[in-house]
Amino acid sequence: MHRQNSVSRLFLITILLVVMGMLTTMCAPAAEPEPEEPGEAQVDETITLAIEHFSVIEGTTWSGAHDRAGKRLEEAYENVEYVFREEVGPDLTVPYAEEMISDGADIVIGNAEFMGLPLQEIAEKYPDVYFGSIIASDLTTKQNFIRLFPRQYQALYLEGLVAAALTETGSIGIVSAFPSVQVIRRQNGFILGVQDGAELLGKEIDIYVKYVGDWYLPTEERDIAETLITQYNVDVLTQQTDSGSPLDVATEQGIWFVGKDMDIVGFYGWSDTETVAISFDTRWEVLYDQMIKEFVGGVENPETILYLGMESSMTLADGTEVYTVDIMNDNKVGVDAISPSALPLIPQEIVDMVDQAREEMIAGTWDPFTAHAFVSNGTGLALEGLPIPDAGTVVKEADVVPTNEFLLSEFAFDLEGVTILE
Repeated sequence: MHRQNSVSRLFLITILLVVMGMLTTMCAPAAEPEPEEPGEAQVDETITLAIEHFSVIEGTTWSGAHDRAGKRLEEAYENVEYVFREEVGPDLTVPYAEEMISDGADIVIGNAEFMGLPLQEIAEKYPDVYFGSIIASDLTTKQNFIRLFPRQYQALYLEGLVAAALTETGSIGIVSAFPSVQVIRRQNGFILGVQDGAELLGKEIDIYVKYVGDWYLPTEERDIAETLITQYNVDVLTQQTDSGSPLDVATEQGIWFVGKDMDIVGFYGWSDTETVAISFDTRWEVLYDQMIKEFVGGVENPETILYLGMESSMTLADGTEVYTVDIMNDNKVGVDAISPSALPLIPQEIVDMVDQAREEMIAGTWDPFTAHAFVSNGTGLALEGLPIPDAGTVVKEADVVPTNEFLLSEFAFDLEGVTILE
């Protein structure tokens, strides 16, 4: 009997201890979560940037610069992936875009206006995707259809200063694609630089422009480059086309060349600094970086007109800060980019002017298109409702800030002092 009571008490004590343990567990406070490292889990999935290139990438400065931008962003951010298609015409823009979206693309870019505009047709169909297209003159936007272009004219102005100092014949030539707002605006930046350099040095300089008819026509570009040299005594040559033919001619003829869109010596190894006096380098990654940041931030109404200049920058994977555009040559920037063979031929006042103007544009305190008056040459491209202003017409006074709309879609006339060859 005594043994039975002991067993019963032991059983009751065991039951009591089990119940108390359960109650303790139920009432215990929840464990504190482990703190996250700074920046951890800001993005929980990969952001895919898809670029549709209108041309081939290899051997071109335009698509080559866009391709480099995608690769640089992929290197700079662990969560960014870059994909692309080459030689995309307007009939393939939407099919390729939808294919890449189905594979996970978050941002889709058309790197030329004529083949990028069709993306607006599917913008509403994919509200969670950002679409982007380069601006040539059309400024159509939608909530998630973003238009973009860099202020390349800023670097072209600096190139013009260098070109003015280097010409000995007083003749500078431009092998150009065709009259358009984009082309004419860029040429005008270069023209202002040449004219300011000529005024400072007391030179008389003629600027000749001859159009090829398209962006990439190597044979025709070569022919025009040779014509400018042999018939117009040009000893400094530049281009608003995409092949390497004008550079080849400059190298063969032993004259100075001024490059466009990329550091053609440092990045592509085209020619050398015995021929290339300076180039301007376009960092499309700065514009795409802003789109990526707004996408990651969940911005439903992103900025739809991106027109960034030297005041905007991003930091690459190696820690290098790059501005949207800059003068560059053989992997050097700023006045250091001036060819070491050309530098002794350039008066110090021009070098100082290049340095000062560049620093002020980086600081956002000066801009050549604000500082200068726009006086029409009487040539250019007549737009619907916007005839070419008569020669000598002051379209914009000096020290008046031109609107982005004007620069991007209406600045279709040549500035006074240029000769357009038939």
